[in-house]
Amino acid sequence: MLPFFHWDCRCLALTKGLPQDTFMYPPDCTMNFVMFVLPLALWSGLRIIVGLTLAFCLMRQVRKPSRWLGRPFLWMMNKSHSALTDWGLQRLKVGKDFTVLDVGCGGGRTIQKLATMTNRKVYGADYAAGSVVESTAKNAELVATGRVAVVRASVSALPFCDSMFDLVTAIETQYYWPDLVNDMKEIRRVLKPGGTLLVIAEAYKYGGNARAHDALVKLLGKGCMSVTEHRELCAKAEYTDIEIREERKRGWICVMGRKAEA
Repeated sequence: MLPFFHWDCRCLALTKGLPQDTFMYPPDCTMNFVMFVLPLALWSGLRIIVGLTLAFCLMRQVRKPSRWLGRPFLWMMNKSHSALTDWGLQRLKVGKDFTVLDVGCGGGRTIQKLATMTNRKVYGADYAAGSVVESTAKNAELVATGRVAVVRASVSALPFCDSMFDLVTAIETQYYWPDLVNDMKEIRRVLKPGGTLLVIAEAYKYGGNARAHDALVKLLGKGCMSVTEHRELCAKAEYTDIEIREERKRGWICVMGRKAEA
């Protein structure tokens, strides 16, 4: 063991810019190990732990923004999802007499857009307290006049009566739903006969940016689905007239399904 011990000591001396025999003797080498090497190892380990903790906290804020820490993420999502939302909403005509629900309303920008398309009330629902606060603040004037209402609720148990909405939108949120088929059925419950569910996502399996996006999403939820999987999901949840549009260059997808007429 002694040759390896001396070799380690020489390496340590060279890293410090000292003669090789500086740490040749075991007592000196042990002392310098304690003074220099061990603290560096502990510091490196601490940095890794802190980095992983911060990454975990950031991912939680993306998935479920809190009232204060989540605000920057909600502002960022409002901006980054705006063009995607516009592209998706162009796929259908929103009637002026539509009552609309945005599931997973996040920072409230989609609610704001929908309120310009209909004269009826627009609702937002999100299970994160921070999102409810931010969406309400983003649409404060419309909330005050009764044109917008934002509630805290899970997609699995929407606090609305049957057959209430002409349109339900879900922008960049389906990744996080706990039970896709039953959650889709819960949305169908609150749709009017002939009403439409519009799901918009900035990535799908085999799409343009799927690999990088899917790696991140899998840390947050269930991952991306392919076009076929989206179609099969809609069918399992008993939607009709299923339409899927792709923006291949950007990797965007828009999925529409209707609740059957009574």
